[in-house]
Amino acid sequence: MKTVKNICLSLKRYSFLLEQLISRDFKVKYKRSVLGVLWSLLNPILMMCVMAIVFTNVFKFSTPGVNYLTYLLTGLVFFNYFNEASNLSMSSVVANFSLINKIYIPKYIFPLSKCLFVGINFLLTLIPLYAVIILTGTGLNIYHFLLPLSFIFLFVFTMGVSLFLATVSVFLRDMFYIYGIIIQILSYMTPIMYDINMLDPRLQMVLKLNPLYHIITFARTIILYHQIPTSMDFAACIISSIASLIIGAVVFRKNQDKFIYYV
Repeated sequence: MKTVKNICLSLKRYSFLLEQLISRDFKVKYKRSVLGVLWSLLNPILMMCVMAIVFTNVFKFSTPGVNYLTYLLTGLVFFNYFNEASNLSMSSVVANFSLINKIYIPKYIFPLSKCLFVGINFLLTLIPLYAVIILTGTGLNIYHFLLPLSFIFLFVFTMGVSLFLATVSVFLRDMFYIYGIIIQILSYMTPIMYDINMLDPRLQMVLKLNPLYHIITFARTIILYHQIPTSMDFAACIISSIASLIIGAVVFRKNQDKFIYYV
């Protein structure tokens, strides 16, 4: 409890810095961009169109009983958040070494700012997602009020992974290249464009070890099937997200004092 209290006080004390870091990321990302923030809306739509054409016509993928476009875009929106946030967070400490060397700053502020920054973009991508939900006739339901829980699970899980990656990348710069391969493998191991039920049961068991599968399934249960996620879905999301955060926080805290020696 004391640690949680200290973190809350630290966040309050450095809230201005956190706001400035997020603001800086927005300015850098959209500097000299014609479309600007609109790109956050267009990107998932364009990706969905390309993947829908490829996987429905070439590979003949389908999702019986639900609209494939909604199924696909839901997976894309959630996985893209994890992909972008974890990638940006991984380099967040290394990129701010000059600032860390000059003044004391809680170093977890840097990966946290990246996760929050991408989280704002995530909220923007919900606009095209809900447009597809309505236009495809998938429809809305009362259980959409539970949907914010899926993002909380996603955010907590991503934050844990981000803290771990930010730590490792300080000591092992090859991690920037290794993680590119890992995220590509993970994109295929996460049922974004295909239905997991079409796979061999033994392979399904392996893929269900992926926490992102449970978080995306949680959201799809609400959006596509108009149902409340099961208690097992809740348990899987809670356990995986909290476990990720604890592991990431422990690794980060134990090594953060050494960061300054690896400039």
